[in-house]
Amino acid sequence: MKDFPENAVEMINELIGGFNKSMGLHFVKAVRNEFVAEIEIDERHLQPYGIVHGGVYAGMIETLCSTGAALNVFSEGKSAVGLENTTSFLRAVRSGTLRCTARPVLTGRRSHVWEAQVKDDRDRLVATGRVRLIILEPGSEADGITVELNTKQE
Repeated sequence: MKDFPENAVEMINELIGGFNKSMGLHFVKAVRNEFVAEIEIDERHLQPYGIVHGGVYAGMIETLCSTGAALNVFSEGKSAVGLENTTSFLRAVRSGTLRCTARPVLTGRRSHVWEAQVKDDRDRLVATGRVRLIILEPGSEADGITVELNTKQE
């Protein structure tokens, strides 16, 4: 198995903006078989009833699973993009910290399947999800443009 970036948490938090930054997502652990990130809930995460919007859970799960798959094939020059995200919302949350943990179920040559759990700051399970990803060879295109890591700060 190829090398895994030693500075993965720093690389994710410092180089990648975009949706991670918009959600306020901060990675706290990034090793080959486990990725963990947190969000401090604020008004941007709430839906009109004052509870965390389901898209926040789905976004956390998609981000962690996709990041895990991508970093597992990074040293081979490959990329990973999501094909399917199934998220189940289990408990309403209004405030505090959400912590998502993602782990691989299958890491094949052409596809990965990852699962994730989101817990609140009372360690209650609030959402679960599974993401299926395709592994892209170097030079692969999406929407007519070569897929490559965007490390520009936004």
